[in-house]
This record gives sequence, structure tokens and C-alpha cells, in this order.
Amino acid sequence: MSDSSLFQWVLLPSLIFLARVFDVSLDTMRIMFFSRGKRLIPPILGFIQALVWLLAIRQIIINLNNIACYLAFAGGFAMGTLIGTILEEKLAIGIQVIRLITRKDASELITVLKEIGCGVTSVDGQGSTGKVNIVYTIVKRSEVSDILRIIKEHNPKAFYTIEDIRSINEGVFQKSNR
Repeated sequence: MSDSSLFQWVLLPSLIFLARVFDVSLDTMRIMFFSRGKRLIPPILGFIQALVWLLAIRQIIINLNNIACYLAFAGGFAMGTLIGTILEEKLAIGIQVIRLITRKDASELITVLKEIGCGVTSVDGQGSTGKVNIVYTIVKRSEVSDILRIIKEHNPKAFYTIEDIRSINEGVFQKSNR
């Protein structure tokens, strides 16, 4: 009886929890790849995700009287969301545009970005407080933190935005050091 009780109240809920962590993490990855324009990977991840979900929900249905299974299912969803988000940040797949708007002369920053191999486009503009310089550069997502460090070093008060880009054509791109 203790083995059966141990399985019902500890092992089974633990397996359901882990299955949900895995399936929801896969879902996050599937959405990430889909939003980045990858067409082959999302269906494969979706297939695996659906299969794991079915296995987990089957155990819930078989064990309808076991509240620990319900809690494990919901807890696995929450943990899978967290782990999926962390994985997505670590993988840093894709490219992004950094748009910098500054009232300060950006020529030194532009020179440094060009020296490290970044393509840079600069335009003069008019902001609500006067003349500004707008600087655009497109970088791999994994390189964004390095570029932001350079921006903050040369112009700590600059306003910048970062946006995902789905696709690009032509251009000058930094060669990865990784």
C-alpha cells in the first residue's frame, strides 16, 4: 500500500509536473521560432508538445480524485512558462534593430560601431526639444547587450528602442565573435 500511495501522491504528480514543464517550454520555443519566420521547427515542436500534453492529461483523467495531480499540472504550466522564457532569452535567436535618438553629437559612437563591423545609418531629425540625430543599427539579438554597453559608454543619456526584425535583405552586419 505504501508503494502505491507513494506513486499516487508523489511520483505520479512529479511526472505530470515535469511533463507540463517540458510541454509548456516547448510551446514557448515553438512560438519563438514561428515569430522569427522559421517554418520547419514549429510543427515538429508542436507535435511533441501535443503528445506530451496528451500523456499528462490522460493521467489527470485516470486519477480524477487525486488533487496532487491537478496541482502538479497547474504548477508544471507555471514553471514551464518561466523556463521557456529563460530558454528563449538564452538562445537569443533573431535580429533586432536598435534605434538611437540623441541631441548629443553621435559621430564618435557611429565611428566605434563601424569599427566593430556594425552597419550604421544616421539621419538628422527634429524632436520636440530641437535637433536630434537618429542612428539605426541592425544586430544579432545575442549581440544587443554589447552594443548597448557601447551606446551607454558614449552617450549615457541617449533614448533608444529595440525591435525584433523578421527578415532582412542586404546590409552590413557585425561578424560574430562567438
